[in-house]
Amino acid sequence: MSDVAIGVDVGGTKALALVVARDGRVLGEARAATPHDATREAGEATAAALTDLVHHLAATHQLNVAATPVGVGLPGLTRKDGRLAFAPNLQSASGADLGSLLGASLASSRVFCENDANCATVAEHEWGAGRGVDDFVMVTLGTGIGGGIIAEGKLLQGRSGFAGEIGHMVVEAHGIPCPCGGMGCWERYASGSGLKRLIREAAKEGQLPTLLAAHGSAEMIRPEDVTQAGAEGLEEAIDLLRQVSWWLALGLSNLVAVLDSGHFVIGGGLSSASDLVLPFTRDYLANLVEGYQSRPAITVAASMFGPRSGAMGAAMIAFERDS
Repeated sequence: MSDVAIGVDVGGTKALALVVARDGRVLGEARAATPHDATREAGEATAAALTDLVHHLAATHQLNVAATPVGVGLPGLTRKDGRLAFAPNLQSASGADLGSLLGASLASSRVFCENDANCATVAEHEWGAGRGVDDFVMVTLGTGIGGGIIAEGKLLQGRSGFAGEIGHMVVEAHGIPCPCGGMGCWERYASGSGLKRLIREAAKEGQLPTLLAAHGSAEMIRPEDVTQAGAEGLEEAIDLLRQVSWWLALGLSNLVAVLDSGHFVIGGGLSSASDLVLPFTRDYLANLVEGYQSRPAITVAASMFGPRSGAMGAAMIAFERDS
């Protein structure tokens, strides 16, 4: 039984890998850009990038790769057998058995795959902002929106393992096209890509003079530039975050209606702006939820581990499935 595991969170933009101890301590970290190479067989480019990440961490921490369990959180419909059935934000890996590909390249039989948001959910349930809570929804705000559901203390997987794909709830009929093939999906409005769209629209309308002066064009303004400027009190940035917060609250209100959820944990890259986004979200939620005053209190909390939740949970899943 290994005392450490490597957890990898694969996003549409980047992959984060951590060395994690059984008590949740993070012992090492490495990052890499997520490749989108449609010229190779499905998943090959992704598996190659992940192989390099794992080898780097193993070498840095003197780990035997074949003897170290590796968990991988994947961005999309991940079947119970670990195959990535469909990934709107990583289409070059759709349909791939990344666990087998990575296991072959690492010469290891100890590679385990799960949906990335499910990984974040189990990490927060075991060690973080969902600890001791038997019913909550994890919402990960990254390139898209992922979700995981804890019901009566257990991760809800659904018939095929696809439960929690909350980013593809339709919140705007005939709205913005989504890489999934639908229109008006929640993740087009309340994610990092949703914030990028708001940046472009606001710049076109002349609403971002300070940010444009600092960065030159709307394309050069990153979501993290907006969150940083908002933290520094720039009103034009705060207004953008206020808009994202409304869309976030709208999706949460739908989840309350369907699941009777009383606790939400917000993670992913945008969770770094939780001090600004979540107060707005809570205020909007009070006006959007049916019978808000008649329900038990609804709490919206920031992830304890932020963008690390997915990789930490992937390591935790590796520990569980390797035992």
